Amino acid sequence: MKFLIIRFSSIGDIVLTTPVIRCLKKQLPNAEVHYLSKKTYKHILEANPYIDKIHLLKNNLKETVSHLKKENFDFVIDLHHNLRSLKVKKALKKQSFSFQKLNIQKWLLTAFKINRLPKAHIVDRYMETLSSFGVQNDGMGLDYFIPEKDHVKETDIPASHLAGYIGCVIGAAVNTKKLPVHKWKELCKLIDHPIILLGGPEDGNDGDEIAESDKIKIYNACGKFGLNESADLVKRAKLVITNDTGLMHIAAAFKRPVISLWGNTVPEFGMYPYYGENYTRAISSIQSPTILPYEIVEIKNLSCRPCSKIGYEKCPKGHFKCMELIDVHELHDTILKFLGRKR
Repeated sequence: MKFLIIRFSSIGDIVLTTPVIRCLKKQLPNAEVHYLSKKTYKHILEANPYIDKIHLLKNNLKETVSHLKKENFDFVIDLHHNLRSLKVKKALKKQSFSFQKLNIQKWLLTAFKINRLPKAHIVDRYMETLSSFGVQNDGMGLDYFIPEKDHVKETDIPASHLAGYIGCVIGAAVNTKKLPVHKWKELCKLIDHPIILLGGPEDGNDGDEIAESDKIKIYNACGKFGLNESADLVKRAKLVITNDTGLMHIAAAFKRPVISLWGNTVPEFGMYPYYGENYTRAISSIQSPTILPYEIVEIKNLSCRPCSKIGYEKCPKGHFKCMELIDVHELHDTILKFLGRKR
């Protein structure tokens, strides 16, 4: 059987589809798994051993479809479910199974704060597209594979950080998902531990400002490494403190402990850190039934939150309370709690 999985973007969303890829490939031995995405995200998928072939979206959709038709797929698994993926499915004329985005339920939550969303992680909802094939969630969590060429050399980070560091992901797709710079500066001053700041080139200036207070303790890696290299730095971190962004999901894929910071978005959308049932059960059996490998930090009961399922460049209300009200001293206490755990 030949399958085409569709997910065009973005980093975190694609990482969250990896259990579908793995379970499909491992539980159906005769399955040939292809993946359609954008060229920008090829490097997230290219080292995945469960993908037989990657197809990249071209500027001309007709050209993309023409290319895909030659593969003669048996089934299409649509994990994006938008107009473009609909056009691909319609053109291929193959039986398809689509992820339900629940946009009406998300609108009810953002517009009227009425929560009709299922209490299920998006990974489990992705997995429902495979139920007709008898494929089930294996409980192994997310995957992320780093090509050997993208492993960070020890000489590329300060010697002071080689014995261990905290990874702080200061970037995000939109500003209302970002903890403000002045909050990061306060927090980093409290942390008595080497810190590596992570983000894209667009976060470089913010990283410089945060690191200015202690350039020995704080290393600004924003924009200095590609995504796979940043993923490698996340993999090596003792603890990852992160906004709601792609590196949060990559940290979970590597089973790193995560403290996730939530601004205008909420975990109820189903995209909080995902470790898989097997790992969560193992952690609980060692430590406590109530212990999770991650902590959610958010300001609850704000009448304006969530204001969007994605986010904005600035707070629509102008006050940005969802991030400004986060207490950095309480956040620091949470960090100490994680660092004090025996692993």
